[in-house]
Amino acid sequence: MARTVRIIGAPMDYGANRRGVDMGPSAIRYAGLADGLERAAVEPVDDGDLSMPRAEERDPDADQPSRGNAKFLREVEDVCTRVGDRVAATLADGEFPLVLGGDHSVAIGSLGGSARDADLGAVWFDAHADLNTPETTPSGNVHGMPLAAALGRGAFGETEWAPAPRLRESSIAYVGLRSIDERERELIRDSEMTAFTMSDIDQRGVSTVVEEALEIAADGTDGVHVSLDLDWLDPKTAPGVGTPVRGGVTYREAHAALEALSRRDEADGILRSMDVVEVNPILDEANETATLAAELTASAFGKRIL
Repeated sequence: MARTVRIIGAPMDYGANRRGVDMGPSAIRYAGLADGLERAAVEPVDDGDLSMPRAEERDPDADQPSRGNAKFLREVEDVCTRVGDRVAATLADGEFPLVLGGDHSVAIGSLGGSARDADLGAVWFDAHADLNTPETTPSGNVHGMPLAAALGRGAFGETEWAPAPRLRESSIAYVGLRSIDERERELIRDSEMTAFTMSDIDQRGVSTVVEEALEIAADGTDGVHVSLDLDWLDPKTAPGVGTPVRGGVTYREAHAALEALSRRDEADGILRSMDVVEVNPILDEANETATLAAELTASAFGKRIL
């Protein structure tokens, strides 16, 4: 029986500082996500999008953490709680949860739901570390905080909704980092996480790096969550993102990375959940970034040239 992939749309832009990313789930679907998944021999089932009010209708400072600054925190909590419930229910039904963002703060919900009843590792394809807390953030934008929230860092540790209960810090591996705050750099060095930067990819090749990242994330866990932020790619390849950083992976490197993920999953069944985030159609060119997001997702599930 083919694996059933349940698509959960989370069109949230509360965590970002540029509007438009809320249209990402629709753009990825329009780019042929379902067809790509079917060609990868999985069965896509689309749950539609979670409903949420527009950011213009809400006060970003109405609810603040006990310390520091986090914009739209009440709205982020609401959406991520519902995402987490959907992810957990999908797994309980024996299906695979694929969350479409929206900004990267939706990963708080993805991780929380996936780690609700399993020891979880994570592979983080991203230009950024996403380890800021309300106390350390320079902007207050929660899309720079999802890993810190899931790990219960800073003020997030005083909440019930943010920490992912069984996410293992030692089983988190970054792939492709290239834009890190000084405080985040210190946190990574002092943590049990593993970070592969773009320099590691340059020196060793993307497939080797991804294989090592998966080995770390799968070791001693019940499964691996994959978080794919499209700003991981070079902005010449993926222009439709809110926080582009030069020097990212190329088109072929990105496909090679997700194909390496698929090969390991086919061998060992390690992949448990996934989110695809930060596609901003307003900043895109002819839906190029959304098309790439759909293609890479299909590669993660086994779509091949031959």
